[in-house]
Amino acid sequence: MRAIRRFTVRPVLPEALAPLGELAGNLRWSWHPETQDVFAEVDPDLWESTDRDPVRLLGAVGRERFDELAADEGFLDRLRAARADLEHYLTDDRWYQRKLAGDATTPAGPRAIAYFSPEFGITAVLPQYSGGLGILAGDHLKAASDLGVPIVGVGLLYKHGYFKQSLSREGWQQETYPVLDPDELPISLLREPDGSRATISIQMPDGPELVARIWVASVGRVPLLMLDTDVEGNPEHYVDVTDRLYGGTSEHRLRQELLLGVGGVRALRVYSRITGAPEPEVFHTNEGHAGFLGIERIRELTVADDGPALDFDTALEVGRASTVFTTHTPVPAGIDRFPRSLVAQYLNDDGGATPGVPTERILALGTEDYAGGDGGVFNMAVMGFRLAQRANGVSQLHGHVSRGMFQGLWPAFDEAEVPIGSITNGVHAPTWVAREVFALATAHGADGDGDETDGFWSAVDKVPGTEIWSVKRQLRQRLVDDARKRLAKSWEKRGAAPAELKWVGEALDPDVLTIGFARRAASYKRLTLMMREPERLKALLTHPERPVQLVIAGKAHPADDGGKKLIQDIVRLSDDPEVRHRIVFLPNYDIAMAKPLYPGCDVWLNNPLRPYEACGTSGMKAALNGGLNLSVLDGWWDEWYDGDNGWAIPTADGVDDIDKRDDLEAAALYDLIENEVAPRFYDVDHDGVPTRWVEMLRHTLKSLGPKVLATRMVRDYVRELYAPASVNARALNSDYAGARELAQWKARVKGGWPDVKVEHVESSGVGDAVEVGAALVVRAFVSLGELTPDDVEVQLVHGRAQSDDTLVDTHAVALTLAETYEGGRFRLDGEVALDRSGPFGYTVRVVPSNGLLTSYAELGVVASA
Repeated sequence: MRAIRRFTVRPVLPEALAPLGELAGNLRWSWHPETQDVFAEVDPDLWESTDRDPVRLLGAVGRERFDELAADEGFLDRLRAARADLEHYLTDDRWYQRKLAGDATTPAGPRAIAYFSPEFGITAVLPQYSGGLGILAGDHLKAASDLGVPIVGVGLLYKHGYFKQSLSREGWQQETYPVLDPDELPISLLREPDGSRATISIQMPDGPELVARIWVASVGRVPLLMLDTDVEGNPEHYVDVTDRLYGGTSEHRLRQELLLGVGGVRALRVYSRITGAPEPEVFHTNEGHAGFLGIERIRELTVADDGPALDFDTALEVGRASTVFTTHTPVPAGIDRFPRSLVAQYLNDDGGATPGVPTERILALGTEDYAGGDGGVFNMAVMGFRLAQRANGVSQLHGHVSRGMFQGLWPAFDEAEVPIGSITNGVHAPTWVAREVFALATAHGADGDGDETDGFWSAVDKVPGTEIWSVKRQLRQRLVDDARKRLAKSWEKRGAAPAELKWVGEALDPDVLTIGFARRAASYKRLTLMMREPERLKALLTHPERPVQLVIAGKAHPADDGGKKLIQDIVRLSDDPEVRHRIVFLPNYDIAMAKPLYPGCDVWLNNPLRPYEACGTSGMKAALNGGLNLSVLDGWWDEWYDGDNGWAIPTADGVDDIDKRDDLEAAALYDLIENEVAPRFYDVDHDGVPTRWVEMLRHTLKSLGPKVLATRMVRDYVRELYAPASVNARALNSDYAGARELAQWKARVKGGWPDVKVEHVESSGVGDAVEVGAALVVRAFVSLGELTPDDVEVQLVHGRAQSDDTLVDTHAVALTLAETYEGGRFRLDGEVALDRSGPFGYTVRVVPSNGLLTSYAELGVVASA
């Protein structure tokens, strides 16, 4: 029998228990164990059976139990303390207020920052994430909250979230999409002052407007706005726009990204109008999915409802100055690309999502008009770079890879000069570090409450090895217990009878070296590299003296049969009675599974095909819990591996045969485990402590602890991107005169650039036999046409000269104006000291120069000798 209508009845709490509702309504509880303790005390059994979800817990508690709690003075004291602690957290000055607040008239940092992402991984009870991008976005918001950074998140609320994963009897991935009821989630509907729901709308081609309501999740101090199209009156295909993450046709994805970008900006405007929150001064696009936010901001300025409208180029400069774009993609296949005709249909200037903005100008922003590009597609990452003045990758290596991938946008410049920087990702320690680890450090004098955490991680030197190892075993036991429960449930879903599952109680061992491997089942992540030699792997798993056990998890995209086949191969091996007590695959990898997984592993394995891991943060979470990394030098590990904080898997770079490369790297992995990792783990002293292992663990915490934190990452964004962007934005946006002048200057420089030439270069100061200490003096004669020396910088570029005269390790020295001639010709002089031996080369070039540019490569033009 089916209901004709469904709704959620919310509990009415006694007045004395009203703070429970406040605590449940702010997602800070998800990373604050003391608040979780309060909810656990409400009803310990219900707390566990509701998967530690405060909203579901309060909805399941009976009136009688509430009355008991309302009369329990001890509980009320603890509840009031938790409520006061939250109030203190939400209102007191934190790092940002102390360092960058400035004064009322001139804040040092932006008043507000909008952070757009298609997914946010905050907690398992709000399943609006699929993997690393969402987890990173969630950690970004949490760390911003901890630091007091005035960020507001913008995303979508998906009716089904991402899929839940189970396995068939044959080990094939199965997907289900449970329906999420917003009334059962820790979110609230944004409402107008009259109580009606707040909405935004977007014009769709040949149809009515798409309407979305706005939900708000409180992530500590940070509001997260989420748009939802399951609105009465929307046609069914509009309702389906927010059905699920990363599903549907290309047109479906385009609608989602229009809602996120265009609708997200409109939602921000509604939110600020209703709440009085400051309008964002900086907009951060987390991957290209939200790139249409830049088009909407141009529309706001060029089709102004109040005040004078700006021309397109001026509006573009206003938006670019205050926009940051982060790319997470190390491979072209990971970028959203739409048919140009489809984008033109939805962004038609006559009646599309951003009416009044010229369609051809929009299409030009996403055009791959460079060597090797496809002129028939609209590239969201390309648009992201063109709409943002500041861009970054998510590790140093990924920054290098990204500059190579997108060098076609700046073809006149070497890869090193492409204006894409890098800020290495981090993880939110209060979310991912086991409570016992924090307790161990604080028991020995560490301060876990301060903004600066270097001292916290160095406290590990004060903790006796016996205590460290006792806690690691405790965490390993918790992982074993959790894995056995999940394994039993998985086998039951696969159709196993209880009589078949007695072995599950013996699966894994809390005293065996435990290696974790959990990530998306994308081919480049090489889920099955460890299986290249099954018999050798079995020998490692069943070694009589130094056994190893593997805990593996990960999802394949529903449309990726190749990824599903990798999972099936792992599952079939883990089903083998010979090794099933030593290797397990746990389906439905999510935040809830990750909480015991990272702390419980001794080693975290990562073996992607280098350099295709943009950053990877799972190994960071393991490291903060005293785990050692065993990884290919890719992403963050390439940057921070120091030889003593884990192991680097040798790679066969340059081997073109993929199978041969996998064979070589798998053999190297087996050798490391067999000859270095396992022997060190089992080399124990008379107290049963592996002293050399514990020393590596201490060094890992001290060397990586301060680096891998999301608070370090967010500080880097504030200092290197957000604050500078707000400075540029204010220079351009106060009355838009600066933006108009910059747009006109760019047009004049680009128009006059064909006449810019380096006509002649003279040098002196060196003879045939050049020695260290000599000075090279250069005179450059340039023709600038209609431009002036104030429009350009003439540079002496020097470096090591290779056999083909290519310059590497280059440095640029600005030459100074010496003489002016008729006809727009000038002489500029300079010199460089020759301070090292070896092959040396130089050239002279002219680049655009303006104080409002972030890079002389920004315009993409150069004139060289």
